[in-house]
Amino acid sequence: MEKHPTNGVDTDRSPPVHNLRSKFEQLALDQSPTSRPRQSNGTQREFLDPSAASPSPRPRAASNTTSNGTPFDISHSLRPSSSSSDLNPGAKRPPPPPPPSRPSKIMPSSNFSNPDLSAALLRPVPIPPNKAHASPRPQSPGIPPPPRHKLATAPASPRQPPSAYPPDTSNKPPIPPRHAKSDTSFLKPQVQNTDNMNTNMLDTYIRTISPFSDDDTTPTAPPTHPSRRKPAPPPSGESSLASSESDLSVSSRSSRYRTDAPFTSSPNTSPVPPPLPFRRPGSGPGLASSSSEESTNTSPPLPARPSPNLTISPHISTSDSPSPSSSTPSSSRKPFGSHGLPPPPTRTILPGDPLPAPRRPPTPAYSDDESVDESDEPVVDPLPDSSRTSRRPPVMSFHYANVEPNIHAAIPGAVCVAGTCAVVAGTHHLRVYDLVVSDVSKMTLEMKAVVGKECKIASMEWRPSVVREERGCVLWVGTKEGHLVEVDVRSGVVRERRYNAHHGAVNHIFRYGRSMVTIDESGKGFVWAPTPDPDGGAGVDVSLEKTTPRVVRIGEHCAFLKIIQGRLWTATRGDTQAILSASSSAKVQVPVIKIYDIFKPGARGSIAVVPSEYVGAALSATVVAGTPGLVYVGHEAGWMSIWSLPSSSSPDNDDGAPTCIEVMRISHTDVISLEGVHDRLWVGSRSGGIAVYDVGVRPWVVTNAWAAHPGTTAGSGSGKTGVPVARISVDVYGIDRIGRVCVLSVGRDEQIRFWDGLCGLDWVDEELLKYEHTFAKTRPLRVLVVSWNLDAARPEYLNTGDATNTNFFTDALHSASPSGSGPSAAPDIVSFGFQEVIDLEDTKLAARNLLASASSSNSAADRVSSAYRRWGDRLAGALREAFPGTKYSVVCTHSLVGLFSVVFVRDGERERGAIREVGVAHVKRGMKGRYGNKGAIISRFVLDDTSICLINWHLAAGQSAVRQRNGDVTAILEKGALFPETHFPFAYVGGGDGTMILDHEIVITSGDMNYRIDHRRDAIISSIRSNDLSSLLTHDQLLRELKHNRACRLRGFSEGPLTFAPTYKYDRHTDDYDTSEKRRAPAWCDRVLWRSRVPERVRLVGYRRYEVDVSDHRPVSAAFEVTVKRLESGERGRVKKAVQERWVGEQERILREAKKFYVGQALI
Repeated sequence: MEKHPTNGVDTDRSPPVHNLRSKFEQLALDQSPTSRPRQSNGTQREFLDPSAASPSPRPRAASNTTSNGTPFDISHSLRPSSSSSDLNPGAKRPPPPPPPSRPSKIMPSSNFSNPDLSAALLRPVPIPPNKAHASPRPQSPGIPPPPRHKLATAPASPRQPPSAYPPDTSNKPPIPPRHAKSDTSFLKPQVQNTDNMNTNMLDTYIRTISPFSDDDTTPTAPPTHPSRRKPAPPPSGESSLASSESDLSVSSRSSRYRTDAPFTSSPNTSPVPPPLPFRRPGSGPGLASSSSEESTNTSPPLPARPSPNLTISPHISTSDSPSPSSSTPSSSRKPFGSHGLPPPPTRTILPGDPLPAPRRPPTPAYSDDESVDESDEPVVDPLPDSSRTSRRPPVMSFHYANVEPNIHAAIPGAVCVAGTCAVVAGTHHLRVYDLVVSDVSKMTLEMKAVVGKECKIASMEWRPSVVREERGCVLWVGTKEGHLVEVDVRSGVVRERRYNAHHGAVNHIFRYGRSMVTIDESGKGFVWAPTPDPDGGAGVDVSLEKTTPRVVRIGEHCAFLKIIQGRLWTATRGDTQAILSASSSAKVQVPVIKIYDIFKPGARGSIAVVPSEYVGAALSATVVAGTPGLVYVGHEAGWMSIWSLPSSSSPDNDDGAPTCIEVMRISHTDVISLEGVHDRLWVGSRSGGIAVYDVGVRPWVVTNAWAAHPGTTAGSGSGKTGVPVARISVDVYGIDRIGRVCVLSVGRDEQIRFWDGLCGLDWVDEELLKYEHTFAKTRPLRVLVVSWNLDAARPEYLNTGDATNTNFFTDALHSASPSGSGPSAAPDIVSFGFQEVIDLEDTKLAARNLLASASSSNSAADRVSSAYRRWGDRLAGALREAFPGTKYSVVCTHSLVGLFSVVFVRDGERERGAIREVGVAHVKRGMKGRYGNKGAIISRFVLDDTSICLINWHLAAGQSAVRQRNGDVTAILEKGALFPETHFPFAYVGGGDGTMILDHEIVITSGDMNYRIDHRRDAIISSIRSNDLSSLLTHDQLLRELKHNRACRLRGFSEGPLTFAPTYKYDRHTDDYDTSEKRRAPAWCDRVLWRSRVPERVRLVGYRRYEVDVSDHRPVSAAFEVTVKRLESGERGRVKKAVQERWVGEQERILREAKKFYVGQALI
């Protein structure tokens, strides 16, 4: 670009100007006497006039490029130009106007004052009138122009107009550039030599205060130009960048500025920088700079900035000492950064809000936390008692070969059964089955041929009839198109049709007395009532073509509908109401249940009632014959609300609204379906199981529970998961047709299952047990169970110390018969259960144990099993020493990451051939079932016709891990498919086949159960020393769970009296309880419990502990006298036949009562 020689007018076109203020700024600079260039060895002249420098062969830069030919980034310019005539391509644009004058702080160097920029960065930069600036700074070769801070061109803030700033007569530095995100050079302290500092370079200096420091007066330095020279040390007595960065790592600083291009300083310059601006009064404390400080030109250090990826507490100071220039406390800082926002807090707490409760993580599954809960209030779980539940499925078969029908149903609500006739609807067809003959349909009716047009089935129900032969034969079918059709399933003939009876899908059809009710998806319903006979006769049945229905309205999208005693009970998921809970005195949201009196013309819309306590959404409802006047409503999360129906003579309830009398929880899964069968309540859950409850006793008892609609195996340790049981219903017409109560269930697996509603097989088994003494012979056995947590002790440790350690096994083996000695006193069965045989804290040894179980290498298995083998040899030797004339054989032995079980049986029992079906299995409970550091070893066998199961378990540790221990117990006892199915069904109980633990007649458990004492350590030790153990029983976690928690799976188990001191935790080789830093409270961790189908067949002989001090636990033993039976099959067959004959008479009585109940419910 060339310039005119006379008038200095540019001949080339300049880039457009975006701001007129640039023109006036340029004119002010040209007229200012301070804008003349200052020369220092020619360097300054080169900055001001590129033409004065040495000629360069490079081409002239265009308007959109820099002086070195690189493209010019317009985003880095300090201010857009206002016109095309005020920019000279041959020279650098003028610097931005300086910020207003305000009080400043003293810089770390003695050259400048130090303003607080935490507030200045948020203020606009006004244009002072008649202000002269330094000469424009040219761009160094090869270096792109430095970027300007975007706040330099920001408009004036409405809160702080430019007129609010006082005029400034001193030289002001420009706003510093921002660093690029990828540039990390600014993190290093760089201090320039004062002799090589250019005045225009120092014009970019600006003072900042870190927002992350409590000391507002602590200065931080601006970014400096990179230099290869060694940085000069900071002045003495001042806070340097090096010391600031030593307190805060680079990774913990947030980037508030960035530099897109580094600067290079001009050598051999010694400029005098202009004074920094003063703060506006009231904006913050500061001191005016002295003349001596202004004469110093040491480059300021780089400011310390935290990383944007980490949150730093504002109380962290980034300097070693406060600035000596600070004499007054700092005012509150203003937002800082490119967006004017403070760094995000670690918690969103507004000023003045109370602090939230401390976040306490849940107790881990296997925590060693030994905190003591001082509360003695037991946690009562309202779940019913399931300790004596039969898990035999009460399957009903109609075929002579006792084959269960296999019928699929695509629509759960479109299944009707009457006796041996079953009608199942598909999408476009009806299939009719004869359950006696086969599970193949005998008739298929296509809906297009039946209705006369294409339609889809939505619901169906039997139509009542005055003719007995037609009951359970005439069917009403509702379609999604709103049509209603009446079909005779005996012949497949369509009797009547009513097209477009509803404007939407007919989702529900009910039968009540001689009336029918149809309800569509919009909540519109029709009540089809028969015309009464004027002569008082039975009259005629309802007709689709001749009967005029009465319209009723209910809510849309109901979660369930059920007619109970002539009223329609409904509930919608989204319809809730806030009530004041009586138990917690807090407001809770509960579902609203609406009741419609649809059979009473002129009745008001509905009666809305709510439960008295918190429950989930209502999903089902029913009544039970054994508890008249009560309605049971099932809810989500296993809740059940019980409602009392008002009597007709009750004066206190004019509107007839029921009253919620109780809310209880019966399971852990949603109660999807309900049905009352005689005096039992049948509940279908979301997990695919059906449970039968005896609601006539308190607490409720789970009499039967089985997997009605199982799914696929979910994985190891989790058993089977099923599909929801969408519907449970009773075949009321089957009471007269087949003389049985048939219950059908339909699951999401589209499978129909038929069940014996009276559970006749369980009734027969219970009666046979009463007469077992007439066809079974019994004999006693002595059983000894020993449990000990070894804490990685070795057998040779017992050989050292006093006689208590040496004679431990001899004393324990003779405890089975305290009154005698010799071979006659030897126990018949001896079970040893050890825990922590290896050191579980030794990760190498534990990993070797884990890998050896899956490794085929004998060497690895030998190295790992050496500890178990040594203890097994020591136990066998102890038996030989204790009973020299008696021989024992090992029937079960197994190890699992610290657990070790050995079961010995006298050879006399084996010679009889009485021991059969020997099996051993384990259940892992560590790391959610993946690791065996916690778990159980289960040994079982059948002796004569009695099944015996022995469990050695190690449960979750921790003072407060009661729920984890209960979960371990439940998972172990309910683990399925542990053993193969049995060939001796008479040896097992509860309808089981021997695959589960609770199928066995006698179950004995032992081990480190880890249940603790919820009491203070000092109080526990004081009670032990005073021999007042009874005062500790009320604080024992296991005894409290057995007493108060009806959901505990150990209910039904028994334990001997705890007459010995707690067995945990001792210092090794002492009689002192734990004196380590944790100071754990003593507890009865080592326990022995048992369960028997006939309680009298297991008698406890002795329950004691031993004073062996080589471990931190004391071993315990329990001696039993067990009665086993041998059945005489011939005599048992005769007794069973007599019991079955009695059942026939009992069943007829129940059928009469059931029919009377269903007639009262207007279902027959």
